[in-house]
Amino acid sequence: MVKKNKLSVEELKHRTRRLSIKEGIFWTFRQAFGDHYIAPFAIAIGSSNPMVALISTMWNMSFLTQIFGIKILRRFSRKKIITTSVFINSIGFLLMALIGFLYLKNIWIEYLPLLILGDLFIVLSSMGIGHPAWFSWMGDVVDSKYRGRWWAKRSTILTFMSITLTIIASFILEYFKKVSLEMVGFIIFFSIAFLARLYCVSILKKHYEPKFKKTKEKKFKILKFAKEISKTNFGKFILFRGILAMSMMITSPLVAIYLLRYLGFNYPTYIIIALSGMIFSIFTLNIWGKLADKYGNYRIILLSTILIPMIPILWILSSSKIYLFLVPGIIGGIGWYGFLLASRNFVYDNNKKVNRAKAIAIMNFALGLGATMGGLLSAALIKYLHTTWIEPIILIFFIGAILRMIAVFFFVPRLREIKHKQKFKGFKELEHLVVKDLGPALIEEAHEIESIKNYIKE
Repeated sequence: MVKKNKLSVEELKHRTRRLSIKEGIFWTFRQAFGDHYIAPFAIAIGSSNPMVALISTMWNMSFLTQIFGIKILRRFSRKKIITTSVFINSIGFLLMALIGFLYLKNIWIEYLPLLILGDLFIVLSSMGIGHPAWFSWMGDVVDSKYRGRWWAKRSTILTFMSITLTIIASFILEYFKKVSLEMVGFIIFFSIAFLARLYCVSILKKHYEPKFKKTKEKKFKILKFAKEISKTNFGKFILFRGILAMSMMITSPLVAIYLLRYLGFNYPTYIIIALSGMIFSIFTLNIWGKLADKYGNYRIILLSTILIPMIPILWILSSSKIYLFLVPGIIGGIGWYGFLLASRNFVYDNNKKVNRAKAIAIMNFALGLGATMGGLLSAALIKYLHTTWIEPIILIFFIGAILRMIAVFFFVPRLREIKHKQKFKGFKELEHLVVKDLGPALIEEAHEIESIKNYIKE
């Protein structure tokens, strides 16, 4: 009887993992028709460069509000928290469509950028409050033995869907622009994002929720935490993520401005270049996952962060569309997405099961705080930095690259691997492993992409 119950729980977990991928597929509709087009939407309604940078910075609000998600974990079930937060998130995109309607009717035109900021607060706060519960929940249904490979599989499928839908959306929006109905296109896009996210609520309600042990926690003391943060491996990682986020957000909010306003690209060109990193990440996520399971997440962080400081410089070396798609895309796709995969698993490895929700919330709070500071600095620089010998936006990209380099070279050598993993014998072994696994990995990824229709049907 005990064995039967155990198998039953494993089957429920397996079903939930599949449902999580399905929910993620519909989440990509929100990302493709919603997230990726908020900065272009702000530009289309005539927002200034500093305002566009500020709107892009608002995406860090989800990290800052995660600390509140921890508090409500003691009062409500994880499923209740997540389904409620996703519902509120969907309403935010309905409101975004309403802002587009106000622009069409020439109502409150001068206040619309501020309304976008306010609506983004709703969208992103709900995301942040629900994330610790979701992170903890997924940690309970994904076995640590194959965690790297499962997250790589999920990320591959979601990345492919997001890229495909976003590129399709860019051509649709470009058509609407040519027939002078650009704002109607944005309204339709945000309505699709609303409906897709609303459907995710029904999928999440079907998930199996393992029992969650709620512990009575001591009052969080920020000064005590700040004093001890540099003494632990995870504390050092929190500091690193916060400072790296600050350096990255100095340049990230300016990419849309650089491609759309300075280089004058149309929507399909902008989207394809902006998503090039995601496109190339599809070919490496499974390899990163296998390497992480074999050698540990710290080594993946070490390898991937060598590439991250290069990315801002690569954006400005050439205005060629082919170059911008290939070079920053390949380096960014390999480096940044490998780092994100390893970072998530690094949090799981360095924290006990009961502390995972709190750990991810604290880390993401530091990440959000750093990113917000970097975004505000970016908005200030693009507004007040004036030079005659170089374009200000080009200089800001140089500043961002230098700060990324400082963060990586100062913090990464101070981190260490927690779990016992196979020793890494050098780059020759890495090269052999990558070449050996590249073919099977690509076949596996093709199979995962092909399986998308099965997840949608379930």
